[in-house]
Amino acid sequence: MKKELMDILACPVCKGPLELSVTEEKEGEVITGSLFCQKCSHRYPITESIPNLLPPNLEG
Repeated sequence: MKKELMDILACPVCKGPLELSVTEEKEGEVITGSLFCQKCSHRYPITESIPNLLPPNLEG
């Protein structure tokens, strides 16, 4: 995931801002980590550069 996406991403549940936590980064791109919404306390994983922004009630 490119860090520039943080400018347009919002929590799918409450539309609040997301905080980025990076676990692994390569060439300026986030490989693994998570996005956290302080407003509603939901955390969304980033795996293989892809953020999973499914609301918690729709996760499999």
